[in-house]
Amino acid sequence: MPKFLRLLILENIYILMLPSQNFTELIVWQKAHQLVLRTYVVTREFPREEVYGLTSQFRRAAISVGANIAEGYSRNGKRDKLKFFNYAMASLRECEYFIILGRDLGYASDASLNGLAQEVGKLITAYSKSIKKSLY
Repeated sequence: MPKFLRLLILENIYILMLPSQNFTELIVWQKAHQLVLRTYVVTREFPREEVYGLTSQFRRAAISVGANIAEGYSRNGKRDKLKFFNYAMASLRECEYFIILGRDLGYASDASLNGLAQEVGKLITAYSKSIKKSLY
């Protein structure tokens, strides 16, 4: 396989990855962006009293996922890239908790948001493993 092509394996699905010119071309960023957009739709339904609480925290955590992927993309060192993918994963875990909390408080129950968060998590893990592999 030519050096400029990479193969990402995600749960027995093979994704041929061509070199990207911009972070917006990364599948993981695209899915993270969808997560942000969906989070905004869902949190619009939260009670007004949560606007400075859960709504704000949830939105900021979701934004942070994509923002850290974008920042990691621009880093030159592989260890630096991994650090930002780790930050993205931590923010994603916050989102997953907020999904549970919103459901348990009776604010919203959105299976598509939960599924999207899981998908983003798998992609972040796969990208991180790919970078780690190339370190050794």
